[in-house]
Amino acid sequence: MAYRCGDRYQQTLLPPSIEDYVSVNDPVRAYDKFIETLNLEELGIKHEPHRVGNSRYEPKAMLKVLVYGCSYGWHSSRKLERALLHNLSFIWLAGGLKPDHKTIAEFRRKNKNALGKLIRQCARLCLKMDLIEGNVLFLDGTKIRANASIDKNYAEEYYKKLDKRIEQELEKAEQVDEAESGQGSYVRVKDLQGKIKKVLQELNGNSKTKNGKDRKRNITDTDSRQMKESQGYNVQNVVDEKHGLIVNTQAESDETDAGQFAKQIKTAQQVTNKKSKVSCADAGYANTKELAKIDKQKTKVIVPSQRQALHGEERPFSKSEFIYDKKKDCYFCPAGKKLTRLYNDKEKIDYRITKSKVCKQCDFFGVCTQAIEGRKIVRIKQERLKEKLEKQYKQNQHIYIKRKTIAERPFAYIKHIIGKRNFLTRGKTGVQAEISLASTCFNITRMLTILGGTQKFKEAMATMG
Repeated sequence: MAYRCGDRYQQTLLPPSIEDYVSVNDPVRAYDKFIETLNLEELGIKHEPHRVGNSRYEPKAMLKVLVYGCSYGWHSSRKLERALLHNLSFIWLAGGLKPDHKTIAEFRRKNKNALGKLIRQCARLCLKMDLIEGNVLFLDGTKIRANASIDKNYAEEYYKKLDKRIEQELEKAEQVDEAESGQGSYVRVKDLQGKIKKVLQELNGNSKTKNGKDRKRNITDTDSRQMKESQGYNVQNVVDEKHGLIVNTQAESDETDAGQFAKQIKTAQQVTNKKSKVSCADAGYANTKELAKIDKQKTKVIVPSQRQALHGEERPFSKSEFIYDKKKDCYFCPAGKKLTRLYNDKEKIDYRITKSKVCKQCDFFGVCTQAIEGRKIVRIKQERLKEKLEKQYKQNQHIYIKRKTIAERPFAYIKHIIGKRNFLTRGKTGVQAEISLASTCFNITRMLTILGGTQKFKEAMATMG
């Protein structure tokens, strides 16, 4: 059987026109059409075709390269530079333009704020195309590593000493002629001092954790936080139920999800410009004060309590067996004994048996409680809301089960398909730009599947233009 051999000197290797480099159904045409539909002014990218001076690369062409490159899992500007030289789909997308890696990196640096808003404009396009409804929103979070070492976390005292030392060095530098040989630039030193001032301002009066430990901040990336065994960011995704498309993505510095529910749902509602009927998340968001902010909007909140999430069976003589009397503001135990208000603060109220001997003489002493002071019940200020939310979770299991597949799917794509397991840039603005690009790529991929391919995608985008 004869072999098929290549011929590097064949003159008909490529079509004469760049337009013919890719087929009409190639996904790259969908990315091209998507970027063409965007409003750069709304994003914050200046489009000045008539500006005088040296010519620059067209902003939409640069944006196309960044978004399409992210879909390949290529986040490095050097990889994108190579792609523009060797990959036919990239050559077609950029129309033969070949910006170097410095130009790509500079465009990304100058437009970090605009790139951070990209996912929101994508979601609004999906809303116009009836691919996002905004009626049922699912919230989930994941940790992604920062471009910083966990060993570079220091307490407030370290930053105070370092700030003092830098001040001394800068004073010495001012006494030396700037042009004297052997003297380096102090620009980076001043940048470091700016970081230190920011950290000290943040830690001022808040240098201890609830456990009494020193609160630390990372000197390399001051916005990042220690997430268990690594330094990173807590990325929050709000996903719509209809097709599992991302409504909004936000990179947060909070180590836990407990304080994120209201903030993320409200931001997503601003994107969709409507109040969601249902908002759902896992037990990591079970903070009654946070959930109350969304419940006040008459939005059904489906978030299990920690006890419900652990599927723990209630023990005998648990709190649910004690009856609360609203008029008398007291509890009655299963044996009929009264527990009166003993102590209260801003968050909770304690109820206890008035005389400890009542508990000791009870037949259930040792099972109900072993405390010498007698049985105590703790009631939070929003106890009725907590009970309501637990009931809503029980009654809406079909929605919560959907959350597991819909809310977690985007992170599978972001982390495992395009390999976004760590950030390249430092600071929340740059990190937000990176995760916004990744989330936009997920939405475009989903839209291609939902609409039925590149041609249908282009037709749908044409109606948006």
